[in-house]
Amino acid sequence: MTRALILGGTADANLLAATIASAGIDAVYSYGGRTASPAEQPLPTRIGGFGGVGGLADYLRREGITHVIDATHPFAAEMSRNAIAACAQAATPLLALERAPWNRTSGDRWIEVADAGSAVAALPESRANVFLAIGRQHIAPFGSRPQHAYTLRFVDPPGETLPLPDAEIIVSRGPFTLEGELEMMRTRAIAWIVARNSGGSGARAKIDAARTLGLPVIMITRPLLPERPRVERVREVMEWLGHRTCLGA
Repeated sequence: MTRALILGGTADANLLAATIASAGIDAVYSYGGRTASPAEQPLPTRIGGFGGVGGLADYLRREGITHVIDATHPFAAEMSRNAIAACAQAATPLLALERAPWNRTSGDRWIEVADAGSAVAALPESRANVFLAIGRQHIAPFGSRPQHAYTLRFVDPPGETLPLPDAEIIVSRGPFTLEGELEMMRTRAIAWIVARNSGGSGARAKIDAARTLGLPVIMITRPLLPERPRVERVREVMEWLGHRTCLGA
C-alpha cells in the first residue's frame, strides 16, 4: 500500500498534490511553515518542521510513509539535505521533483554569484532602484547597502521590521506575467534585479522582463546538494509511484 509524503510549498508540489489526490493515492502534504497563509491542498496537510533528520526519520516510520517526494523550493537546501539523510535512515525511497534551472540566453545581462552576500557585493556603490526577488529570509545582508531603494515582493506581509531603510513591499502571489513585470519595473524605475535561479515558468517573467529592458540581473546560483534521484515532471513522479497519468506536466 502506497503512502506518500510530499515536501511541498511550490507550484510543482501543488500540481503534484492535485494529481495524487485525483488518483486516490494516500498522501500527506507538508509545508515548512514559512508561509503564513499556505494554499489549500486536496490532501491532508501538516505545517512546520520535523525536528531535523532524526525527527523526519521517526515521522516516516511512525506514519508508515512508503515514498517521499521532495518538491520544495530549489533553495530549501536544509530541508532537502534532511530528507536525503532521513530517508536513508528509514530506508524510504526518495525522489526529488525539481524544475530545471534557467539558462542564460542572448540579451541576458547576468552576474552569477554563489550566495546573498556575494549578491550584495555585486550591487553598485551609487544609489539605485533594486528589485530583490529572493525571499524574506535572505534580506538581512542587504542592510549593509542602505543607500539603495529596494522593491520586495512577498506572498504574505512581513511580520517584522525589515533591515532596509528605503523599501517598498509588494504583497502578491504568482505566477506573474511578462506584461505585469514590465509595468512594475518601469513604474518603479528598477535598475538592478537580484534573483535566485529558481527555474520553472511561474517566476520566469521577471527574467524575461529584465532581458526586454536590458537590465542587469544578479543571479544567485543553486546550492549544491548530495546526489539523489530527481525528475522534472509530475507525470514522472506518478510513474515512480506506480500510476500512469495523461498529464503532460
